[in-house]
Amino acid sequence: MTLTDGTYRLGPSTARLLIKTGRAGLGRRAGHDLTIEATRWSGEVVLVVGAPDSSSVSVSIETGSLKVREGTGGLKTLTDADRAEIERTLADKTLLHTAEHPTITFRSTRVTGTPQSFEITGDLTIKGRPHPATVHGKGNGDGLLSGWATVTQSTWGIKPYTAFLGALRLADEVRMEFEVARLEPADGPR
Repeated sequence: MTLTDGTYRLGPSTARLLIKTGRAGLGRRAGHDLTIEATRWSGEVVLVVGAPDSSSVSVSIETGSLKVREGTGGLKTLTDADRAEIERTLADKTLLHTAEHPTITFRSTRVTGTPQSFEITGDLTIKGRPHPATVHGKGNGDGLLSGWATVTQSTWGIKPYTAFLGALRLADEVRMEFEVARLEPADGPR
């Protein structure tokens, strides 16, 4: 599928949004590098292929929809109970405050490049705090789009998770990744 001008909607049926964490500290061998997926989210892309500065992207993620998909590394295998505990911790008042802040949003302020290699700069709002973020992306020419952004949790007032008296902690920087399998026209079936 060749990308053409238009307004498209995104969501879990057409794309994936992942958050990948790393470990730090003296006890990092005990923990896991996590892959967390947003399971309830929506987005809209206004695409103007010949004039990327006229294009825009907006995404809204339900903070309560973050699910642990994978845990690699560590001294033991990540169990279902571990996944459930991590998901509870994410929702807790120490991290995302999901009750007070039910969504994470991104609104582009500038799009540059081509469908094959692009950057989207915008405001990422986490816990009610907007800060600039840049998404780096690429397309394969057949409509498959992928990309990433590095987010420093402390910028948004999130204290990275710690355990064992701070010997094990999540790295402050996390990587947000996306993969769009297909763009669905906004005026198409829902």
